[in-house]
Amino acid sequence: MFFEYPKVLYLVLLLIPMLALYLWRAVKGDAASLRLPGIMPLRRAGGKWRTWFRHIPFVLRCIAITALIVAMARPRSSSAFERTDTEGIDIIIVLDVSTSMLARDFTPDRIGASKDIAIQFIAGRPSDRMGIVVFAGESYTQCPLTTDRATLINMIKDVQTGIIEDGTAIGNGLATAVARLKDSDAKSKVVILLTDGVNNRGEIAPLTAAEIARTFGVRVYTIGVGAIGMAPFPMPTPYGVVLQQVPVEIDEDLLRQISQITNGAYFRATDNTKLMEIYGEINKMEKTKTLVDSFPIYKELFMQFALICLLAVALELLFRLLVLRTLP
Repeated sequence: MFFEYPKVLYLVLLLIPMLALYLWRAVKGDAASLRLPGIMPLRRAGGKWRTWFRHIPFVLRCIAITALIVAMARPRSSSAFERTDTEGIDIIIVLDVSTSMLARDFTPDRIGASKDIAIQFIAGRPSDRMGIVVFAGESYTQCPLTTDRATLINMIKDVQTGIIEDGTAIGNGLATAVARLKDSDAKSKVVILLTDGVNNRGEIAPLTAAEIARTFGVRVYTIGVGAIGMAPFPMPTPYGVVLQQVPVEIDEDLLRQISQITNGAYFRATDNTKLMEIYGEINKMEKTKTLVDSFPIYKELFMQFALICLLAVALELLFRLLVLRTLP
């Protein structure tokens, strides 16, 4: 046991003048003020127990004050030792925001499902730095690496189609993510790239971007988003928006190659449930390293001494009222 505020214990010295004052009053009170020829008439007035018991209230008061001072010094104990340190991972999520992501083979659509499930993934990894890159005909960083989960989630909520020139520049999106990770000193650097199409735009070839990622030790998980065969797509007409079935074209061979080059993995998501399962698998594969060290776990003890103080005060009052039959 130790005390958080040990200097408070010096207040115990106040008991010395209290004891001196009590003894002085006791001696002064015992001085004879009436002369008698003998003590026989006083034998029935009170026994020896009353002479000794009259000191018990003062003893209880001293105990109460001592216990209160000890409680104010905040006694604590430490018996268990454990500390958990985390070594985070740097992760960039790369989202395709081309107009094809408005297809409604997902709920509410591909872009909406991708954002919602990515937010759940972000919220479940509090020890990692994470960022967002979006791409269509070109790419840009929506949010750089950060541990600020609130800002990151708000930024991903703002992602939507039509914010940049349309197209599918997979190589540019991957290269932008690698540029954000290349100077990172994290033990593990990861890109999660999600697309629903075929590369048809951009200055950087996807496989070239994959080679650059491997050079900087970045592992890439690729996800192809879209149902098998046909998917409903909202087409504007003079009479409003009409859902029209369009073919789903995903360059799965390219996505597999990118993941193989970077020692990652390729996944195919055909609905919301499957996409959530894929993020769950990535979450298991990219475990945050945990280091167990030691630090004291403290237990507060002041309440015990506070209870002793209250008990001593209560006993003093009861003793005066019921035994000595006097008031303080």
